[in-house]
Amino acid sequence: MRRTLSRSAALQARAEKYLPGGVDSPVRAFRAVGGNPPFAIRGEGAFLWDADGNRYLDYFGSWGPMILGHAFPPVVEAIRAAAANSTSFGASTPAEADLAELVTLAFPSIEKLRFVNSGTEAAMSAIRLARAYTGRKYIVKFEGCYHGHADGLLVKAGSGVATFGLPGSAGVPEEVAHFTLALPFNDVQAVEMALEAHRDEIACILVEPVVGNMGCVLPAEGYLEALRRLTQQEGVLLIFDEVMTGFRLAFGGAQEVYGVRPDLTVLGKILGGGLPCAAFGGRKEIMDLLAPLGPVYQAGTLSGNPLAMAAGLATLTHLRTHRDSIYPQLERLAAAVVDGVTAEAASAGIHLTANRAGSMFTWFFTGEPVKDFASASTSNTSTFARFHRAMLENGIWLPPSQFEAAFLSAAHTMADVDATISAAREAFRA
Repeated sequence: MRRTLSRSAALQARAEKYLPGGVDSPVRAFRAVGGNPPFAIRGEGAFLWDADGNRYLDYFGSWGPMILGHAFPPVVEAIRAAAANSTSFGASTPAEADLAELVTLAFPSIEKLRFVNSGTEAAMSAIRLARAYTGRKYIVKFEGCYHGHADGLLVKAGSGVATFGLPGSAGVPEEVAHFTLALPFNDVQAVEMALEAHRDEIACILVEPVVGNMGCVLPAEGYLEALRRLTQQEGVLLIFDEVMTGFRLAFGGAQEVYGVRPDLTVLGKILGGGLPCAAFGGRKEIMDLLAPLGPVYQAGTLSGNPLAMAAGLATLTHLRTHRDSIYPQLERLAAAVVDGVTAEAASAGIHLTANRAGSMFTWFFTGEPVKDFASASTSNTSTFARFHRAMLENGIWLPPSQFEAAFLSAAHTMADVDATISAAREAFRA
Protein backbone atom coordinates (compact mmCIF):
# COMPACT_ATOMS: atom_id res chain seq x y z
CA MET A 1 0.00 0.00 0.00
CA ARG A 2 1.43 3.35 -1.04
CA ARG A 3 2.31 5.73 1.76
CA THR A 4 0.39 8.97 1.91
CA LEU A 5 2.12 12.24 2.76
CA SER A 6 -0.88 14.53 2.37
CA ARG A 7 -0.65 15.95 5.89
CA SER A 8 3.11 16.46 5.55
CA ALA A 9 2.57 18.20 2.20
CA ALA A 10 0.05 20.55 3.79
CA LEU A 11 2.46 21.31 6.62
CA GLN A 12 5.23 21.99 4.09
CA ALA A 13 3.00 24.41 2.17
CA ARG A 14 2.15 26.23 5.38
CA ALA A 15 5.81 26.39 6.46
CA GLU A 16 6.79 27.92 3.11
CA LYS A 17 4.67 30.96 3.96
CA TYR A 18 6.91 31.76 6.90
CA LEU A 19 10.26 30.02 6.40
CA PRO A 20 12.56 30.25 3.33
CA GLY A 21 11.89 27.02 1.46
CA GLY A 22 9.71 25.97 4.37
CA VAL A 23 12.76 24.78 6.32
CA ASP A 24 15.34 25.89 8.89
CA SER A 25 18.12 23.80 7.30
CA PRO A 26 18.26 23.44 3.49
CA VAL A 27 18.69 19.67 3.09
CA ARG A 28 15.38 19.06 4.89
CA ALA A 29 13.55 20.34 1.82
CA PHE A 30 14.38 17.13 -0.12
CA ARG A 31 15.31 19.19 -3.21
CA ALA A 32 18.16 16.76 -4.00
CA VAL A 33 15.95 13.66 -3.93
CA GLY A 34 12.50 14.93 -4.89
CA GLY A 35 9.14 14.22 -3.37
CA ASN A 36 7.47 15.65 -0.31
CA PRO A 37 9.58 15.61 2.87
CA PRO A 38 7.81 13.83 5.74
CA PHE A 39 7.18 16.02 8.78
CA ALA A 40 8.47 14.15 11.82
CA ILE A 41 6.11 14.03 14.79
CA ARG A 42 7.55 11.39 17.08
CA GLY A 43 10.58 9.14 17.52
CA GLU A 44 11.17 6.05 19.61
CA GLY A 45 14.24 3.85 19.49
CA ALA A 46 15.26 3.32 15.86
CA PHE A 47 11.97 4.61 14.43
CA LEU A 48 10.33 7.87 13.38
CA TRP A 49 6.65 8.61 12.77
CA ASP A 50 5.46 11.37 10.45
CA ALA A 51 2.40 13.62 10.51
CA ASP A 52 0.52 11.13 8.31
CA GLY A 53 1.10 8.23 10.72
CA ASN A 54 3.76 6.50 8.62
CA ARG A 55 6.56 4.72 10.48
CA TYR A 56 10.18 4.80 9.25
CA LEU A 57 13.37 3.04 10.23
CA ASP A 58 15.71 5.97 10.85
CA TYR A 59 19.21 5.99 9.35
CA PHE A 60 20.07 9.65 9.80
CA GLY A 61 19.43 9.96 13.54
CA SER A 62 19.03 13.74 13.60
CA TRP A 63 22.24 13.81 11.48
CA GLY A 64 24.23 11.90 14.08
CA PRO A 65 23.31 12.74 17.68
CA MET A 66 20.85 9.91 18.34
CA ILE A 67 23.41 7.17 18.93
CA LEU A 68 21.22 5.67 21.68
CA GLY A 69 18.02 6.00 19.66
CA HIS A 70 15.11 8.40 19.97
CA ALA A 71 13.52 9.22 23.32
CA PHE A 72 16.10 7.16 25.22
CA PRO A 73 14.52 7.00 28.70
CA PRO A 74 17.52 8.10 30.82
CA VAL A 75 18.04 11.11 28.54
CA VAL A 76 14.35 12.05 28.58
CA GLU A 77 14.25 11.80 32.36
CA ALA A 78 17.43 13.90 32.73
CA ILE A 79 15.94 16.65 30.55
CA ARG A 80 12.66 16.52 32.45
CA ALA A 81 14.41 16.84 35.82
CA ALA A 82 16.59 19.71 34.63
CA ALA A 83 13.65 21.58 33.09
CA ALA A 84 11.78 21.42 36.38
CA ASN A 85 14.48 23.67 37.87
CA SER A 86 14.36 26.15 34.92
CA THR A 87 15.26 25.94 31.27
CA SER A 88 18.00 28.57 31.50
CA PHE A 89 19.89 30.63 34.06
CA GLY A 90 22.55 32.59 32.18
CA ALA A 91 24.75 31.70 35.14
CA SER A 92 27.17 28.88 35.82
CA THR A 93 25.80 25.49 36.89
CA PRO A 94 27.53 22.40 38.35
CA ALA A 95 26.55 20.30 35.33
CA GLU A 96 28.91 22.25 33.06
CA ALA A 97 32.03 21.02 34.86
CA ASP A 98 30.49 17.54 35.22
CA LEU A 99 30.07 17.20 31.45
CA ALA A 100 33.45 18.84 30.77
CA GLU A 101 35.14 16.27 33.01
CA LEU A 102 33.51 13.43 31.06
CA VAL A 103 34.76 14.94 27.80
CA THR A 104 38.34 15.18 29.08
CA LEU A 105 38.17 11.54 30.19
CA ALA A 106 37.12 10.55 26.67
CA PHE A 107 39.62 12.81 24.87
CA PRO A 108 43.06 13.01 26.52
CA SER A 109 44.07 15.75 24.03
CA ILE A 110 41.47 18.06 25.61
CA GLU A 111 42.74 19.61 28.85
CA LYS A 112 40.20 22.43 28.86
CA LEU A 113 37.13 23.18 26.77
CA ARG A 114 34.31 25.64 26.30
CA PHE A 115 30.71 24.77 25.57
CA VAL A 116 28.82 26.56 22.79
CA ASN A 117 25.53 25.89 21.00
CA SER A 118 26.44 24.62 17.53
CA GLY A 119 29.25 23.05 15.55
CA THR A 120 29.46 26.21 13.46
CA GLU A 121 30.13 28.28 16.56
CA ALA A 122 32.68 25.79 17.87
CA ALA A 123 34.68 25.61 14.63
CA MET A 124 34.61 29.38 14.18
CA SER A 125 35.84 29.89 17.75
CA ALA A 126 38.59 27.27 17.45
CA ILE A 127 39.93 29.04 14.35
CA ARG A 128 39.91 32.40 16.14
CA LEU A 129 41.85 30.82 18.98
CA ALA A 130 44.37 29.26 16.58
CA ARG A 131 44.95 32.59 14.87
CA ALA A 132 45.51 34.30 18.21
CA TYR A 133 47.87 31.58 19.44
CA THR A 134 50.00 31.53 16.27
CA GLY A 135 49.70 35.16 15.20
CA ARG A 136 48.89 33.95 11.66
CA LYS A 137 45.91 34.55 9.35
CA TYR A 138 45.59 31.68 6.85
CA ILE A 139 43.73 28.47 7.52
CA VAL A 140 43.69 25.18 5.61
CA LYS A 141 40.52 23.15 5.12
CA PHE A 142 39.70 20.35 2.69
CA GLU A 143 37.40 20.21 -0.30
CA GLY A 144 34.08 18.64 0.61
CA CYS A 145 34.58 19.07 4.35
CA TYR A 146 31.88 21.11 6.08
CA HIS A 147 32.64 22.88 9.34
CA GLY A 148 29.54 25.03 9.64
CA HIS A 149 28.39 28.12 7.83
CA ALA A 150 30.87 30.72 9.09
CA ASP A 151 32.05 32.91 6.21
CA GLY A 152 35.61 31.64 5.99
CA LEU A 153 34.53 27.99 6.04
CA LEU A 154 32.09 28.04 3.12
CA VAL A 155 34.91 27.54 0.63
CA LYS A 156 34.53 24.28 -1.33
CA ALA A 157 32.41 22.97 1.52
CA GLY A 158 30.49 19.71 1.60
CA SER A 159 27.13 18.94 3.21
CA GLY A 160 24.30 21.12 1.93
CA VAL A 161 26.67 23.17 -0.20
CA ALA A 162 27.64 20.00 -2.10
CA THR A 163 24.04 18.82 -2.15
CA PHE A 164 22.91 21.94 -3.98
CA GLY A 165 25.99 22.15 -6.19
CA LEU A 166 27.08 25.54 -4.84
CA PRO A 167 30.75 26.57 -5.07
CA GLY A 168 30.44 28.48 -1.81
CA SER A 169 27.84 30.98 -0.72
CA ALA A 170 26.66 34.37 -1.78
CA GLY A 171 27.38 37.00 0.83
CA VAL A 172 30.90 35.78 1.62
CA PRO A 173 33.39 38.57 0.83
CA GLU A 174 36.38 37.62 -1.29
CA GLU A 175 38.58 39.27 1.31
CA VAL A 176 37.42 36.71 3.88
CA ALA A 177 37.61 33.69 1.57
CA HIS A 178 41.12 34.76 0.58
CA PHE A 179 42.52 33.49 3.87
CA THR A 180 41.06 29.98 3.46
CA LEU A 181 43.11 27.46 1.49
CA ALA A 182 40.95 24.53 0.32
CA LEU A 183 42.98 21.42 -0.52
CA PRO A 184 42.01 17.93 -1.73
CA PHE A 185 41.44 15.47 1.11
CA ASN A 186 43.88 12.54 1.46
CA ASP A 187 46.58 14.37 -0.54
CA VAL A 188 49.67 14.84 1.65
CA GLN A 189 51.67 16.48 -1.14
CA ALA A 190 49.06 19.23 -1.50
CA VAL A 191 49.46 20.02 2.19
CA GLU A 192 53.24 20.07 1.90
CA MET A 193 53.04 22.47 -1.04
CA ALA A 194 50.61 24.81 0.79
CA LEU A 195 52.82 24.91 3.87
CA GLU A 196 55.81 25.70 1.69
CA ALA A 197 54.00 28.42 -0.29
CA HIS A 198 52.64 30.05 2.88
CA ARG A 199 55.45 29.41 5.30
CA ASP A 200 54.84 31.10 8.67
CA GLU A 201 51.41 32.30 7.48
CA ILE A 202 49.13 29.33 8.23
CA ALA A 203 47.49 29.28 11.66
CA CYS A 204 45.79 25.91 11.51
CA ILE A 205 44.74 22.91 9.51
CA LEU A 206 41.09 22.03 10.12
CA VAL A 207 39.99 18.53 9.13
CA GLU A 208 37.25 15.99 9.67
CA PRO A 209 39.40 12.95 10.56
CA VAL A 210 36.70 10.82 8.95
CA VAL A 211 34.69 12.99 6.59
CA GLY A 212 30.92 12.89 6.88
CA ASN A 213 29.90 15.89 4.84
CA MET A 214 30.67 14.66 1.33
CA GLY A 215 29.39 11.31 2.39
CA CYS A 216 31.56 9.10 4.59
CA VAL A 217 35.18 9.21 3.42
CA LEU A 218 37.96 7.60 5.42
CA PRO A 219 41.52 8.89 5.77
CA ALA A 220 44.12 7.03 3.76
CA GLU A 221 46.63 5.01 5.74
CA GLY A 222 49.13 7.39 7.32
CA TYR A 223 47.26 10.55 6.26
CA LEU A 224 46.30 11.84 9.70
CA GLU A 225 49.76 10.97 11.00
CA ALA A 226 51.26 13.02 8.17
CA LEU A 227 49.07 16.01 9.05
CA ARG A 228 50.23 15.74 12.65
CA ARG A 229 53.89 15.56 11.65
CA LEU A 230 53.71 18.45 9.18
CA THR A 231 51.82 20.77 11.51
CA GLN A 232 54.26 20.15 14.34
CA GLN A 233 57.19 20.84 12.02
CA GLU A 234 55.70 24.15 10.83
CA GLY A 235 54.24 25.47 14.08
CA VAL A 236 50.69 25.08 12.73
CA LEU A 237 47.83 23.97 14.98
CA LEU A 238 45.99 20.80 13.97
CA ILE A 239 42.24 20.95 14.61
CA PHE A 240 40.09 17.84 14.40
CA ASP A 241 36.44 18.49 13.66
CA GLU A 242 34.89 15.57 15.52
CA VAL A 243 31.34 16.91 15.48
CA MET A 244 30.27 13.68 13.74
CA THR A 245 32.96 11.23 14.83
CA GLY A 246 33.20 12.24 18.47
CA PHE A 247 31.73 9.52 20.74
CA ARG A 248 30.55 7.67 17.61
CA LEU A 249 33.53 5.82 16.15
CA ALA A 250 34.58 5.12 19.74
CA PHE A 251 33.97 6.82 23.06
CA GLY A 252 37.14 8.80 22.36
CA GLY A 253 36.18 9.46 18.76
CA ALA A 254 38.52 9.24 15.78
CA GLN A 255 41.44 10.18 18.02
CA GLU A 256 41.03 6.92 19.89
CA VAL A 257 40.64 4.89 16.70
CA TYR A 258 43.58 6.39 14.78
CA GLY A 259 45.87 7.27 17.68
CA VAL A 260 46.50 10.85 16.52
CA ARG A 261 46.18 13.75 18.97
CA PRO A 262 45.32 17.20 17.56
CA ASP A 263 45.98 20.52 19.28
CA LEU A 264 42.30 21.47 19.30
CA THR A 265 39.11 19.45 18.89
CA VAL A 266 35.62 20.52 17.85
CA LEU A 267 32.72 18.45 19.23
CA GLY A 268 28.94 18.49 18.84
CA LYS A 269 25.93 16.29 18.03
CA ILE A 270 26.23 13.30 20.44
CA LEU A 271 27.81 15.63 23.00
CA GLY A 272 24.41 17.23 23.66
CA GLY A 273 22.33 14.08 23.55
CA GLY A 274 20.14 15.55 20.82
CA LEU A 275 19.93 19.08 22.24
CA PRO A 276 21.82 22.08 20.78
CA CYS A 277 25.30 21.76 22.23
CA ALA A 278 28.87 21.80 20.97
CA ALA A 279 32.32 22.48 22.35
CA PHE A 280 35.89 23.24 21.39
CA GLY A 281 38.87 22.32 23.51
CA GLY A 282 42.50 21.38 23.62
CA ARG A 283 45.77 22.13 25.34
CA LYS A 284 45.57 24.32 28.43
CA GLU A 285 47.98 26.98 27.18
CA ILE A 286 45.87 27.49 24.05
CA MET A 287 42.48 27.45 25.78
CA ASP A 288 43.63 29.90 28.46
CA LEU A 289 43.84 32.59 25.77
CA LEU A 290 40.03 32.77 25.99
CA ALA A 291 38.39 35.57 27.95
CA PRO A 292 38.19 36.09 30.89
CA LEU A 293 41.76 34.75 31.18
CA GLY A 294 43.09 35.98 27.85
CA PRO A 295 42.51 38.36 24.93
CA VAL A 296 40.37 36.08 22.71
CA TYR A 297 36.73 37.02 23.16
CA GLN A 298 33.96 34.45 22.86
CA ALA A 299 30.63 34.41 24.67
CA GLY A 300 27.14 32.90 24.49
CA THR A 301 24.05 33.53 26.59
CA LEU A 302 22.81 29.94 26.26
CA SER A 303 26.23 28.24 26.29
CA GLY A 304 26.21 25.46 28.87
CA ASN A 305 22.41 25.44 28.88
CA PRO A 306 21.22 23.20 31.74
CA LEU A 307 18.96 21.07 29.54
CA ALA A 308 21.76 20.37 27.07
CA MET A 309 24.18 19.61 29.89
CA ALA A 310 21.71 17.16 31.42
CA ALA A 311 21.07 15.39 28.11
CA GLY A 312 24.78 15.25 27.36
CA LEU A 313 25.64 13.88 30.79
CA ALA A 314 23.01 11.15 30.52
CA THR A 315 24.17 10.19 27.02
CA LEU A 316 27.91 10.16 27.67
CA THR A 317 27.53 8.43 31.03
CA HIS A 318 25.58 5.61 29.37
CA LEU A 319 28.09 5.34 26.52
CA ARG A 320 31.04 5.26 28.91
CA THR A 321 29.43 2.71 31.20
CA HIS A 322 28.40 0.39 28.35
CA ARG A 323 31.16 1.14 25.84
CA ASP A 324 32.37 -2.47 25.79
CA SER A 325 29.00 -3.67 24.50
CA ILE A 326 27.60 -0.70 22.56
CA TYR A 327 30.48 -0.05 20.17
CA PRO A 328 31.02 -3.70 19.12
CA GLN A 329 27.26 -3.98 18.55
CA LEU A 330 27.25 -0.85 16.39
CA GLU A 331 30.20 -2.24 14.43
CA ARG A 332 28.50 -5.58 13.77
CA LEU A 333 25.15 -4.15 12.71
CA ALA A 334 26.64 -1.38 10.57
CA ALA A 335 28.88 -3.88 8.76
CA ALA A 336 25.89 -6.15 8.17
CA VAL A 337 23.63 -3.47 6.70
CA VAL A 338 26.35 -1.87 4.56
CA ASP A 339 27.59 -5.19 3.18
CA GLY A 340 24.06 -6.51 2.69
CA VAL A 341 22.82 -3.54 0.67
CA THR A 342 26.06 -3.46 -1.34
CA ALA A 343 25.60 -7.12 -2.23
CA GLU A 344 22.03 -6.48 -3.37
CA ALA A 345 23.25 -3.67 -5.64
CA ALA A 346 25.86 -5.95 -7.17
CA SER A 347 23.22 -8.62 -7.81
CA ALA A 348 21.10 -6.03 -9.59
CA GLY A 349 24.04 -4.83 -11.71
CA ILE A 350 24.15 -1.40 -10.06
CA HIS A 351 27.47 0.39 -9.51
CA LEU A 352 27.79 1.05 -5.78
CA THR A 353 30.78 1.89 -3.60
CA ALA A 354 30.33 1.68 0.17
CA ASN A 355 32.45 3.57 2.70
CA ARG A 356 32.07 2.90 6.41
CA ALA A 357 33.76 3.92 9.64
CA GLY A 358 32.10 2.29 12.63
CA SER A 359 28.42 3.18 12.60
CA MET A 360 28.64 5.98 10.00
CA PHE A 361 28.53 5.08 6.32
CA THR A 362 27.55 6.06 2.78
CA TRP A 363 26.50 4.13 -0.30
CA PHE A 364 27.95 6.07 -3.25
CA PHE A 365 26.33 5.36 -6.61
CA THR A 366 29.60 5.08 -8.48
CA GLY A 367 31.87 2.23 -9.46
CA GLU A 368 34.96 4.20 -8.43
CA PRO A 369 36.61 4.14 -4.99
CA VAL A 370 35.69 7.29 -3.07
CA LYS A 371 38.65 8.91 -1.31
CA ASP A 372 38.03 12.65 -1.77
CA PHE A 373 35.47 15.15 -3.03
CA ALA A 374 36.42 14.68 -6.69
CA SER A 375 35.74 10.93 -6.53
CA ALA A 376 32.59 11.43 -4.44
CA SER A 377 31.35 13.77 -7.17
CA THR A 378 31.38 10.91 -9.70
CA SER A 379 28.31 9.50 -7.93
CA ASN A 380 25.11 9.32 -9.95
CA THR A 381 22.89 11.61 -7.89
CA SER A 382 19.82 10.85 -10.01
CA THR A 383 20.16 7.15 -9.22
CA PHE A 384 20.64 7.97 -5.55
CA ALA A 385 17.48 10.10 -5.61
CA ARG A 386 15.46 7.21 -7.05
CA PHE A 387 16.92 4.86 -4.46
CA HIS A 388 16.11 7.30 -1.66
CA ARG A 389 12.48 7.65 -2.77
CA ALA A 390 12.07 3.87 -3.10
CA MET A 391 13.55 3.24 0.33
CA LEU A 392 11.34 5.91 1.89
CA GLU A 393 8.32 4.28 0.27
CA ASN A 394 9.42 1.03 1.93
CA GLY A 395 9.73 2.65 5.34
CA ILE A 396 13.50 3.34 5.37
CA TRP A 397 14.46 6.99 5.93
CA LEU A 398 17.98 7.67 4.64
CA PRO A 399 19.76 11.06 4.57
CA PRO A 400 18.19 12.99 1.65
CA SER A 401 21.51 13.68 -0.06
CA GLN A 402 24.21 11.58 -1.69
CA PHE A 403 26.71 13.76 0.16
CA GLU A 404 25.58 13.11 3.74
CA ALA A 405 26.63 10.20 5.93
CA ALA A 406 24.09 7.75 7.31
CA PHE A 407 24.13 6.65 10.95
CA LEU A 408 23.08 3.57 12.85
CA SER A 409 22.04 3.65 16.52
CA ALA A 410 22.27 1.27 19.45
CA ALA A 411 18.49 0.89 19.16
CA HIS A 412 18.76 -0.82 15.75
CA THR A 413 18.51 -4.61 15.67
CA MET A 414 19.46 -7.35 13.26
CA ALA A 415 15.78 -7.57 12.31
CA ASP A 416 15.99 -3.89 11.29
CA VAL A 417 19.08 -4.66 9.23
CA ASP A 418 17.29 -7.52 7.48
CA ALA A 419 14.32 -5.24 6.75
CA THR A 420 16.66 -2.64 5.27
CA ILE A 421 18.39 -5.15 3.01
CA SER A 422 15.01 -6.46 1.87
CA ALA A 423 13.82 -2.92 1.08
CA ALA A 424 17.04 -2.25 -0.88
CA ARG A 425 16.55 -5.46 -2.87
CA GLU A 426 13.09 -4.27 -3.88
CA ALA A 427 14.34 -0.76 -4.63
CA PHE A 428 17.17 -1.99 -6.87
CA ARG A 429 14.83 -4.18 -8.88
CA ALA A 430 12.07 -1.60 -9.26
